[in-house]
Amino acid sequence: MSTPTPPEETATALARRYRLELDMGTDGAEEFELVPGVTNFVPKVEATYQELKPYETDGWTENVSTMLKWTIEATILHRAHPDTGAFNAVQVKLRKASVKFGAGSYVRVRYYDRNGADDAYQGTALVKWEPDGGDADAVDTVKITFTGSGPLAEIANPATDTGGGGDAGAQALAKTTKGADK
Repeated sequence: MSTPTPPEETATALARRYRLELDMGTDGAEEFELVPGVTNFVPKVEATYQELKPYETDGWTENVSTMLKWTIEATILHRAHPDTGAFNAVQVKLRKASVKFGAGSYVRVRYYDRNGADDAYQGTALVKWEPDGGDADAVDTVKITFTGSGPLAEIANPATDTGGGGDAGAQALAKTTKGADK
């Protein structure tokens, strides 16, 4: 019996590899901006299974996936401008969408691996905004739940886009690398 070759992938990915963005565009033009202050991020896709009981399986059940639903749970630090005290515009849009009905209650979000891995998604969701509260020495944090409405579409990772519109850190790294090649 031979010993299996160990996998090459031995580095553990960090949870903070994800970047969450909100579409702040108007008139149908996408303009994604960072949701700042994310301290916890949990994307989920859950399937609905139906049990099948055909006679020909000799008493063994079969299952089939019939629906998918997605959610994102995030905890954020509630950000404000240090001089004016005005709250961050992206966070304000999320808070306001959480108390609206109809079209105003939906937001477009995307998330991706900021290191450029093939892990990037985008979709439309409803927003639940829940301030955590706390003691006098606590920081202002908010739990946000995005409940998907429709598909969570796989997209090209914006962090790998060096033509403008991707992650600024990835773009700066790409420019630095290009400069080093000269």
